[in-house]
Amino acid sequence: MKIDSGAALFELWGMKLKLVSALWLLSSLCLHAQTPAPLLTLKASTDHADALYKAGETATFTIEASQDGKPVSEGKVVCVLSKDGMQAQPPQTLNLKDGKATLIGKLDEPGFLLMRATSEKASAMAAAGYDPLQIKPSMPVPEDFDSFWDAQKAALAQVPMKSTLTPVTTGVPKGVAAFDVQIDCVGKPVSGYFGKPLNAKPKSLQAILHVHGAGVRSSTLGSVSWALNEGGMLSMDINAHGLPNGKPKEFYEALAAGELKGYWNENPQDREKIYFKGMFLRLIRAIDFLTAQPEWDGKTLIVYGASQGGYQAFAAAGLDARVSFICAGVPAGCDHTGSQANRISGWPKIVPNDVEGKPNAAALQASRYFDNVNFAARAKCQGAVVTVGFIDTTCPPTSVYAAYNALTVPKAIHNDILSGHTSTPAASKFMQAAAFKHVREKRSK
Repeated sequence: MKIDSGAALFELWGMKLKLVSALWLLSSLCLHAQTPAPLLTLKASTDHADALYKAGETATFTIEASQDGKPVSEGKVVCVLSKDGMQAQPPQTLNLKDGKATLIGKLDEPGFLLMRATSEKASAMAAAGYDPLQIKPSMPVPEDFDSFWDAQKAALAQVPMKSTLTPVTTGVPKGVAAFDVQIDCVGKPVSGYFGKPLNAKPKSLQAILHVHGAGVRSSTLGSVSWALNEGGMLSMDINAHGLPNGKPKEFYEALAAGELKGYWNENPQDREKIYFKGMFLRLIRAIDFLTAQPEWDGKTLIVYGASQGGYQAFAAAGLDARVSFICAGVPAGCDHTGSQANRISGWPKIVPNDVEGKPNAAALQASRYFDNVNFAARAKCQGAVVTVGFIDTTCPPTSVYAAYNALTVPKAIHNDILSGHTSTPAASKFMQAAAFKHVREKRSK
């Protein structure tokens, strides 16, 4: 049989074209499959720019939905209003029009109205603060609050103030003498890093104590750089648990998963065994160390921290008159007994509920000796600044304002109306500026 070479060549080229087309189609499908779906985002806001309202006033929440930066033409969002996370109202389904929906609500008492909006793939929150400066502590200071803590401080005073300083040179700014510091205390030692300017004169420096948020970690060596701020300071950073510093991360991870797992809820029914007692005594011992330094000016001591660090700042001010100023960012430890005023309490939710859903009576009473609202009432410092996130579900704003309002010293608060449990750049700037201002004021006197 005679073969037409031209036809065969044509057929061969056709097969190649089909193969190329198939490969192109497959490649196109693969690329398409790898292309992520357009990102859906939700944003929420209030009709008052500062998100503040009077009790009984109506607040209008606006929810905006966009995809790839463009308003969603239509869709639905489910919204829930609550009293700062408590007493949630029935969900309401809203229809989006041109990417927007609105919801109206109100509170008839001081507090925060929290709105949570959700869709299938996104969520957002906003909150309206109702007369937050009128939020009061949920319970009064216990009658024996002072005698309880006086007894703890007396026990601490029986422990000799022995400290071990090991020089640290790696990672230390030029002009700073830095040390790993271990100081004897009740139970575990104070463990931290301490820095001071080289060749500082006696009684020439203000002091700052940096304290940590929740978790298990080493002290932070970088904090010694504060020794160079405002013409020179004594700067000390302590970890929350009296742990050795500078160990591999596995060391701290093992403790967090073992011995220190859930430390924040340890023995909540016994005020003698609540974990924070030891933490707060280490605060006082750290202050003992700083105020014993010959370079300390004898009048200026700032305690600076956020979250659990903010908790420690309040405790330091309430327990030690040597503290002259505190910077407490999104503080934990506020209004543990909030349930008694039908309100939410802050981390660490130290009061568990019993089998009937009621607050455990023994824990409720024990928690009062470790509550920022009571430390605030005892604070004798010359000033305090606090930050709060209006959509913070860890340290809710209702609890933070209860503690802030209990302060009787000169004070200021920074509201982050669309932030949760974090120290935003603006909040950090606010706290640092306040600390430096206090240093300058004390230096000029």
